[in-house]
Amino acid sequence: MNEAPVLAVKGVRRSFGHVEALRGVDLDINKAEIHALLGDNGAGKSTLIRILAGVDQPNAGVIELHGHEVHFRNARQAQAAGIETVYQDLALAGSLTAGENIYLGREIIRPGVLGKLGFLDRARMRNEAAARLASLGAKVPSAKAEVEVMSGGQRQAVAVARAALWGTTLIMMDEPTAALGVAQTAQVLELMRRVRDEHGISVLLISHNLPDVFAVADRVTVLRMGERVLTAPIDQVTTTSLIEAMTGALKMGQPQKGEAQ
Repeated sequence: MNEAPVLAVKGVRRSFGHVEALRGVDLDINKAEIHALLGDNGAGKSTLIRILAGVDQPNAGVIELHGHEVHFRNARQAQAAGIETVYQDLALAGSLTAGENIYLGREIIRPGVLGKLGFLDRARMRNEAAARLASLGAKVPSAKAEVEVMSGGQRQAVAVARAALWGTTLIMMDEPTAALGVAQTAQVLELMRRVRDEHGISVLLISHNLPDVFAVADRVTVLRMGERVLTAPIDQVTTTSLIEAMTGALKMGQPQKGEAQ
């Protein structure tokens, strides 16, 4: 018997007035898989991500987690289910250290009387953050270093480490290499591989960078004008076929090799 997908989206629709952002979208993500989500501007990617993150709710359709239907009414519910999102702006506090950012909003309280008085266990948070960064091979100065002195790639590493600590089911990454150079991009791609291979966490990668997608993705889904037009293993598509799907040269509804039925 095949294992249920980590996450399954079935017939999800979302409208804003007369504008249909999502028109019956299907998507399934397997365990320990990097699944790339592609599409031109206005394809519906951001709307779908907001729904999966609990920030928005669909008008129709079903979302299943490990085979069970779920309803996320807010971001905290999605996070409680093990879904984390790394947005383009990273949402890091520059004046805080890497360790403090990783535990931001989830601080560890010291045991005993000091904990009752609200004192934080900074040493434990720093040590556990350092261990998480090391397990991902993240090249940052130190868990004690302030984020504002770090490079773009190092900041991305901190954001990924935070997501990997709390996102036990799925990490969604929105254009993670958009503002990075070649070396920093390679580091971030390696972080994604480690999240998948060593931690067994699934990744939904939203990207316009096709070389990045071919470098790390296991499967790819393309949205166009709010509909899914292609889902296939990465080794069964080409740059040309993906561009055709995104631009409409590939007709919607045309069967695709490897497409989920």
